Amino acid sequence: MNKIPFVDLKAQYERIKPEIDSAIENVITETAFIGGKYVKNFENEFASLYGVKHCISVANGTDSLYILMKMLGVGVGDEVITVANSWISSSETISQLGATPVFIDIDPVYYTLNEMELEAAITSKTKAIIPVHLFGQVCEMDKIMQIANKFSLPVIEDCAQSHFSEFKGIEVGKLGIAGSFSFYPGKNLGAYGDAGCIITNDDSLAEKCRMYARHGALIKHEHQIEGINSRLDGLQAAILSAKLPHILKWTDQRIANAKIYDELLEGIDCLIQKPAVRPESKHTFHLYVVRVKRRNDLIKYLKDKGIETAVHYPTILPNLPAYSYLKLNKGIFPVAQRHQEEILSLPMYPELTRDQIEYICTCLRDFDTK
Repeated sequence: MNKIPFVDLKAQYERIKPEIDSAIENVITETAFIGGKYVKNFENEFASLYGVKHCISVANGTDSLYILMKMLGVGVGDEVITVANSWISSSETISQLGATPVFIDIDPVYYTLNEMELEAAITSKTKAIIPVHLFGQVCEMDKIMQIANKFSLPVIEDCAQSHFSEFKGIEVGKLGIAGSFSFYPGKNLGAYGDAGCIITNDDSLAEKCRMYARHGALIKHEHQIEGINSRLDGLQAAILSAKLPHILKWTDQRIANAKIYDELLEGIDCLIQKPAVRPESKHTFHLYVVRVKRRNDLIKYLKDKGIETAVHYPTILPNLPAYSYLKLNKGIFPVAQRHQEEILSLPMYPELTRDQIEYICTCLRDFDTK
């Protein structure tokens, strides 16, 4: 029986093993574990490839959101708007600053923040907007930025799942005041542990974020403010630098694999609704997310066939026990509520072969006849 994992990190490692092993050996040999040239090299390389002035490496993607909001002045009594369907990092960082997360329902076609509901959610307490480019799909940034500018609100782009996705030819993270990235191992560009970064073209914001993430000091022992410890370590930086030259090719492979799925799933719309791609955008397919009926039965069927799947996410943020204190009416997020019962993520990674995708789609067709 075929065994197809949801993500195959070992396959990626095997393809670039000499580069990864050499990067790790160099860091260990030089004992360059905290700070130093490997961290600086990655920051410079990522900023250069992304076409931004500043890349501030941090310990993880969650920290990048927290640091950005903190340095933009989000605090007690404020509100920050984000989307109902995302990983909890998008909202818990708001609460940790003493602010209140304000959730918006998702677009029924593209599964991102519904920009048509954004303006109505803005109040005198609103301090920032966090659109999440989920699954690799880009939000409708023209409308979001238009509304944000109307109310003079900063837009922090959550790009944790959308490295090098584009909206009208511009990479995500460059449309708002800053972009927040995760390099969690399973991401399109992943480290071998937790890692993240902030990108921005705002000189002042970049300096504040870098200072705050390093105990409030740009120079060791010269603490200008109280900060936190959120540093990318040398090992992760070197691993990311080894992977970075491959990221654009890997992105193309993800997009190509998505097209194969689209082709092979044609004609079974009664079972599966394939992901749409927003016009004038580049969807980088961190995840290939379909909508299905009888999801639990399908998950079990595919598992029995050796195919691993996942659900992103089984419970929308407003429905989590963590947000019961907000006393939200579940009925105000009807699209996200419906989708949480139907969405299913199929295996997706650059090393996934056409034969594997054909097997997955054959199993899906077989299930459709049952």
